[in-house]
Formats: sequence, structure tokens, C-alpha cells
Amino acid sequence: MLSTMQDVPLTVTRILNHGMTVHGASQVTTWTGDGAPQRRSFREIGARTAQLAHALRDDLGVTGDERVATFMWNNAEHVEAYFAAPCMGAVLHTLNLRLPVEQLVWIVGHAADRVIIVNGSLLGLLAPLLDRMPSVEHVVVSGAGDRSLLDGSHVRVHDYEELIADKPTSYDWPELDERSAAAMCYTSGTTGEPKGVVYSHRSIYLHSMQVNMAESMGLTDADTTLVVVPQFHVNAWGLPHATFMAGIGMLMPDRFLQPAPLAEMIETERPSHAAAVPTIWQGLLAELTAKPRDVSCMRQVTIGGSACPPSLMEAFDRLGVRVCHAWGMTETSPLGTVAHPPARVAGTDEEFAYRLTQGRFPAGVEARLVGPDGSHLPWDGESAGELEVRGPWIAGAYYGGPDGDPDRPADKFSTDGWLKTGDVGVISADGFLTLTDRAKDVIKSGGEWISSVELENALMCHPDVAEAAVVAVPDEKWGERPLATVVLKEDATADYATLRDFLATRVAKWQLPERWAVLAAVPKTSVGKFDKKVLRRQYAQGELTVTRL
Repeated sequence: MLSTMQDVPLTVTRILNHGMTVHGASQVTTWTGDGAPQRRSFREIGARTAQLAHALRDDLGVTGDERVATFMWNNAEHVEAYFAAPCMGAVLHTLNLRLPVEQLVWIVGHAADRVIIVNGSLLGLLAPLLDRMPSVEHVVVSGAGDRSLLDGSHVRVHDYEELIADKPTSYDWPELDERSAAAMCYTSGTTGEPKGVVYSHRSIYLHSMQVNMAESMGLTDADTTLVVVPQFHVNAWGLPHATFMAGIGMLMPDRFLQPAPLAEMIETERPSHAAAVPTIWQGLLAELTAKPRDVSCMRQVTIGGSACPPSLMEAFDRLGVRVCHAWGMTETSPLGTVAHPPARVAGTDEEFAYRLTQGRFPAGVEARLVGPDGSHLPWDGESAGELEVRGPWIAGAYYGGPDGDPDRPADKFSTDGWLKTGDVGVISADGFLTLTDRAKDVIKSGGEWISSVELENALMCHPDVAEAAVVAVPDEKWGERPLATVVLKEDATADYATLRDFLATRVAKWQLPERWAVLAAVPKTSVGKFDKKVLRRQYAQGELTVTRL
């Protein structure tokens, strides 16, 4: 027996049309750095989106599911591209401007991008690479920049505003299959070449609904979110689409991602929510400590990308800003878990412990833990294994290129279709995930596992430690032992012995590192995570000054 319900495709076009009509008065505000932010209503964004789609189709010849790439900061024009390309049937491809040059060139070629929309301020990064990007035929420049850098290249150059200026402000959007490609992002490629993840219209629509649920970010048209997480990083965690679905205002920082301008944005524009990786919040906390500002408008900040140190969460609590932990990855769109403690523990000592977890799985994400022998482990809060997930916004394969089949490497996808996340952790009986490490970062010492994340979080509780990263290094007796690297705060007085004694009150004695090093800064990946492969290489090549206690 079939249902009697209408079969209406779940598409990005439906999100756009809803946002520009029902929530037409909501705004995208782009920070300009000159005290006069650019403001555009969702209605205006919708009209300009139609103009951009006409320009892409009529002037640049984009047809079918050809890829339209963006090399942009978070701003209104980037939001317009977010909707124009997928709604016309093309595929939006956000390029990570922080990737190494070789990876960026490889990604553009693998995706066969025909058009790149670029902010003028980024031409110095893009222009030298174009000769190595033969698939690119058009570059559309938004905003001021030195366009002479493009002279002599094989591409046709267009000005964004001039390109769309005389185009119609409405578009006869095609009826699309909800399972067709809408957008794509590539992983950061920490091992091997980056992998392409292609999101469907359906997955984006369902993911947007989940982002807006109370158990996730729970925002409404009364909110404005400061979208610090880059739009090239997993679709800015789904916020541009989710905001149009619910009428949530967006505050876009453009290139002004330093702590001081972020603090000024919060104080002057009064957003109620923000989203970014922990390193952004570490910098903002230091800025607010040195120069206090009124951040009382902030109801919640969502932190993901890597584990939030408890000390950071406690520091923002003292400022009246509640930190909400979340977990996800490029392959999960990215929303996987969000750490809202259950109501039954409100006001108890358990509440903070729940907040420190990565969070609870929503109904759209199924999860299981797999042991080293392939067995499925119980959700008891103690049995640790590799996390595997599946669901309607979880990748089932990687993009194989224009002429290739979908890629399902055995180390990333199980034989029954689950995504192997590479994260090791435990799950409580009530569905809260606690990650203890990445599978590749677990320290295997004398037959026992040591969590590098646990050691890092404990070290960052010391008042003299700004950042800490722990990696496994070879040891003749134990196989592997932890190397603790720390970034000390200005005027810090703690030495290694003091830090080791401090750590001894928080972890088992056999887990204490013998090897220590001070860094000016922890090396980071293109999305702000600690780049531990760099630390391991630096240690192996003798580039670190290591003290052994």
C-alpha cells in the first residue's frame, strides 16, 4: 500500500524561494571594516541570485551539472553563489583558499571547474595558479582587487556587478531531481589526495531542517548568527541554507577574521549566535581578556572542528556566553552530534560533563562503534571503538572525477555502506558521543591506549598554557609514548616539571609524558585543526627542542 502524500522534491530552490518570500525582510550583513557594513535583505539576495544564474547561463555558458567554483570569503555575494549554481542545476564547488597550492590545483582539475567566482582581495592567491587550471574558462571577480594580476592568463575575466547588472531579477528555475548534485567540498587531504564529497539537494534540505531543530542550533528569525566558520568548510556547517529556511539573520565577517574585528562585530551588530572552530574562540577570548567588550548579546556559540578544551568552555561561561559542543566532518554535511545536556541533569554536576561530550546523535544519524576485531560494541560509555555512521546527509562514496565511478575505499566505507569516521570514542546509553582520539592519533603505549585529546585538554586547563598538542613518538621500551608540545602564554612562569605535576592530578601516572617541547604556535590545518602530522615530522627530523624529564 502506498501513501496518498504528494511527492514534492526537496531542493535548494525550495529553500531559496521560501527565504526570499516568507523571510524576505531578514538580512545578510557583510562586515566591510570601515564602519559601514553592507546589508542585503533575503529578498534582495534572491533577486541577485536570479541575476547571477542568468549571467552564468547566458554569458558564461554554464549548462547541465557543470561545476561553478568559489574562491571567496564569507559574504553576501558568496551566499548568492550558494543558491544560483545549484538552483539552475549546476554544482557549487567551494574552494578552500587555505589549502596547499598543489592540492588546490589538483582539486580544480579533478572537479573540472569551468568558472571560478573570486573575491578581488584573493586574486594574489588565485592568479598565479590559473595556468595550471586548464578546465577554468571564466573568472568572475567580486569587489576591489588588482585585476592586472590576471593579465596574460587563458581565462576570460568578468566583473561580478557588471556581469549581473542588466539581468532579470527572476528566473524560471528548473524542476530538479532531489537526488541530483547541488554542491561539493573536498576533504583537507591529510593523507593522500583530497576526496570530493558531493551533496544532493535532498541531503542539504534535510540537513538544514536538522540544523534548525531545537536539539541542534535551534535558531529562529529572532536570531542573527555570526558565521565565522568559512563557507568553503562544509558549507559553513549548513548555516547559509538553514538561515534561509528559518529567516535567521547572517552576519558575515568577510576577510576580517582576526580577534579584534570579531569582537567589534559582536559588540556593534549584536548577534545572538556564532559558529567557529576552537582556535577562533581562543583568540577571541584573549582579545576580550585584554580589551573587555559587551558580548552579552551572545546566547550561544557552537564549537566544532576539534574538541573544545574545558578551560575554554569555562572561560566563556564566566562571560555569560554558553558554548555548545558539536561534532561532524565533511562527509557528514557536517552535522553529526550536538551537546545539549538532557533536561534531567540541568543544574547538577552532571550537566557540565554532558556539555564536554561531542553531543547526542539526532534521529537522522545512525551510529555504531566497531572494535579492532570488527565486533560491534555496546553503548555503555566505556567500550571504545571506531565510530561509524550512516544517514540521509552522510556520504556513501567519494567523487570519482568527471569520467570516474564513485570511489568507496575500504578504509573509509564498510562493506554494508557505513562511513568509517576515523574517530575513536565511546557512546553513552542515552546516545551521547565522547571522542577520545582520532584512530591515527591514539598513542599505543605498552599495549594500552593513551588519548592525546585527554592530555591536551588537561594541559590547557593550566593557566599558563595557551595551546597544547600531544602526539605519539617512537619509544624503544613501550613502542610509543606521548610528546607534549605547549604554547605558553605571555609572562608564563611554569616549567615542564610544573606542568607534569599539574597533569599528574588529572590523568593516570603511566600516561604522563616524558618528552616536552615549547612551540611559538601549534601548526594547524587549512580548517584550523591541530596538524599533528607536522609535529610528528618535526620531531622525527630533529626540528623540535625536546626536553626529557
